[in-house]
Amino acid sequence: MRNRYSRQTLFKPIGEGGQEKIRNKHVLILGCGALGTANAENLVRAGIGKLTMIDRDYVELSNLQRQQLYTEKEVYEQIPKAIAAKQRLQEINSSVVIEAHIMDSIPVTLQPLLKNVDVIIDATDNFETRFMLNDLSNKQQIPWIYGSCVGSTGMSFTILPDETPCLGCLMDKIPASGATCDSVGIISPAVQMVVAHQTAEALKILVEDKKALRTSLLTFDLWNNHYHTMKVERAKKKSCPSCGENPSYPSLNYQFSTKSEVLCGRNTVQIRTSQEHDLHLLEERLKRIGSVKANDFLISIEYETYRLVFFQDGRTLIHGTNSIEKAKSIYYQLTG
Repeated sequence: MRNRYSRQTLFKPIGEGGQEKIRNKHVLILGCGALGTANAENLVRAGIGKLTMIDRDYVELSNLQRQQLYTEKEVYEQIPKAIAAKQRLQEINSSVVIEAHIMDSIPVTLQPLLKNVDVIIDATDNFETRFMLNDLSNKQQIPWIYGSCVGSTGMSFTILPDETPCLGCLMDKIPASGATCDSVGIISPAVQMVVAHQTAEALKILVEDKKALRTSLLTFDLWNNHYHTMKVERAKKKSCPSCGENPSYPSLNYQFSTKSEVLCGRNTVQIRTSQEHDLHLLEERLKRIGSVKANDFLISIEYETYRLVFFQDGRTLIHGTNSIEKAKSIYYQLTG
């Protein structure tokens, strides 16, 4: 086993001592898509002691372009992503303890899995889950590494509770674009660039080389040859409800969570958020995906075999399914 990691231990910032620390650490990855699978493979090959992976979805054909652990076999058999990823990762390194959970990530299900976790890697596809993760990590004092990518662009930031700005602080300064892979696509090099930074930051945390951590927000556009880091220390707010002096952790509050219900006899799921929809902005975003119908009260769009209707009060109807999990997946594909 010493020879297995010889090239990694030759790297002085890790060395034999760092390798032993990696072997005794636990990483949780939220999401088994493009970012999740690549980060997981990097960490398993690096000799992480324990890896917990969480995802609610199964493998589909469109995933294979960028989600590197899966094959056509898993697509044909509709294997859940967490299970397919675990099976492949155990073939790569059988000494790693891997837990795979097929579930929707909500506070009540996620919180018990955070025990003894040393770092969390964000590989999710929507900001509601990220804000929940942001509150949980700050509440339980677990560092986490934000990452996102779409088109040829990406960004990453390492969040240390009590030290750095949290995701809420950052989003006040840098609002999310709302673009998704389903609206503008994505190229796999953008995924790999984000992953390279996320895994590197995770390794720094695992070997306890805190001084080496990047303190800036990283953004890039590979197609247009842009690469930028931004100092964000001043973004941290004492009044922030997630990381400030008197945190209330709003994303863990049921009142502010997205609620879903199947509408009896209608083959429809209703998703309701605590925030109203900006119909004008939503219409401009959805036009990239398909034909949109709009009036003063709602917007509707045909997407694959489904019809989505967005109301100004924050409700969305997903016609064509009675599955809450599928409805959520479609909703986040279109809204981010």
